[in-house]
Amino acid sequence: MPQATQAAFDARVDVDDESLAGAKPAPAVVLDDVRIATHGDLASVEREWRAFEQVADCTVFQSFDWVSIWQRHIGERNGVVPAIVTVRDTQGQLMCLLPLGIEPGVGRRLTWLGTVLCDYNAPLLAPNFGQRIDEARFKDLWAKVCRTLQADPRFRFDVVYFDKMQKVVGSQANPFMVLGVMPHANGAYLTALGADWESFYAGKRSSDTRRRDRTKRKKLSQFGELRFVTATGTDIATSLATLMEQKSKAFAAMGVTNIFALPGYRDFYNALAQRFAHASRLDVGVKPAAVNLGLIFRGSYYHLLASYDGGELSKYGPGAAHMHHLLQYAIEQRCHTFDFTIGDERYKQEWSDSHIVLYDHIAPATLRGAILAARLYAVGRVKHFIKQNPALWDKAYKLRAALGALKRRG
Repeated sequence: MPQATQAAFDARVDVDDESLAGAKPAPAVVLDDVRIATHGDLASVEREWRAFEQVADCTVFQSFDWVSIWQRHIGERNGVVPAIVTVRDTQGQLMCLLPLGIEPGVGRRLTWLGTVLCDYNAPLLAPNFGQRIDEARFKDLWAKVCRTLQADPRFRFDVVYFDKMQKVVGSQANPFMVLGVMPHANGAYLTALGADWESFYAGKRSSDTRRRDRTKRKKLSQFGELRFVTATGTDIATSLATLMEQKSKAFAAMGVTNIFALPGYRDFYNALAQRFAHASRLDVGVKPAAVNLGLIFRGSYYHLLASYDGGELSKYGPGAAHMHHLLQYAIEQRCHTFDFTIGDERYKQEWSDSHIVLYDHIAPATLRGAILAARLYAVGRVKHFIKQNPALWDKAYKLRAALGALKRRG
């Protein structure tokens, strides 16, 4: 893992924490005294954002590094305008930071900045935010934020589309749940890690399963020595190129969009890996059998991308063998949680002990937005219905793959 991996999150900025979140319990605020500011330039709030994320409740997807890298490589190319909102009390203490953006189109959407690749969307909240802003106050605060945004031509929007939100942000309730939400099509999974790999593995897998794992690993080793490699230096770019090649083939087989063919996506992941992500491989001899990209943030390992060789080695579970090494690596890094992030794949469910339900909030702001909101709502409900029905999802999955095969032949 690059040296900047933890330094990016653990090194504290020279800003007094008391000026950010307050060291003592604070009383409920009077909304008329709350100061709301909007920012269309990430650089103007970088120093304060980096300092606030050290004490605020948030996930890695709200870190300045993640959001700024996404905006630079993907957002700007797609005309997304940052609309960062800061909310302060009368003492100037930052109570929350909302990393929002305006997406262009037939209707302008107010979204979480970088939402398309963020597995969890959320505000950054001061630790005492929930104590100071109750549900009723938050509804009024949000209405005030919307009015402030709409008053600036840069930030005007037709519909609010906030997806992939959890019920909680860190240790407190997510205030956006009070605005009215519906379940997202996908959930997410995570597992608590133990003190050592062997006891964790034994507790998660039956003796029969562990025996089958050993058999597959032995067959893999017949193709060459198995080595778990954490990429460093120039090897990071090489490993990412392999991941993208393997993943692109998998996308084609599934009949889904190859994100690495979209403008800026390769640049985004390469920049992410060079800045603070963990890239690793399972090599079988000289062949990269499986590759992964993950992030470590506040004791959690976030599993972002994974791929494996689709050739002869695939019969012996290189992806599963790589996962064993990743879980062991996370334990050795003293992570307390392994977060498989969004997606309902079976292997995630088999390893996990917690399921995260995600939610979407959709609200029109104009007549045009009402039409767009109706479509977003309908699509979301249909996706959720299909994915929560195993028989329907199996049929949809096979149909998508078949259509993808026809498209490749054409």
